[in-house]
Amino acid sequence: SVSPGSPLPSLPLSRFLPCSSHGSPTLLSPQAAMTKLAQWLCGLALLGSAWAALALAPPGLQPPGPLRQALLPLPVYLLVAFGCYSLATVGYRLATFNDCEEAAAELQEHIRAARADLRRRGLRL
Repeated sequence: SVSPGSPLPSLPLSRFLPCSSHGSPTLLSPQAAMTKLAQWLCGLALLGSAWAALALAPPGLQPPGPLRQALLPLPVYLLVAFGCYSLATVGYRLATFNDCEEAAAELQEHIRAARADLRRRGLRL
């Protein structure tokens, strides 16, 4: 426990801040310290809260009828749009995938070397 007049215990900053290439710690913004998953989840929570506040508003504060009719199925539309975008992205990446001939040849050479080494050690393949 800390008494009212005593200084707070010091904690090593190295536990909280990564070191830069120069050896001195660098301060990170909260967004830089968050993982991509945390950023997406925070964004989804913010959008979901805004949607819930508008779509599930108390009777006296409800938006006009046409806006409400468009707002209620909005999460389903966004989910379908995200799925279409994901499929299109995967399809595009597959269509434009480059073969790496040099890497394939290097991998085949490593496989041949490993098989020769195993044969030399007495293992039959």
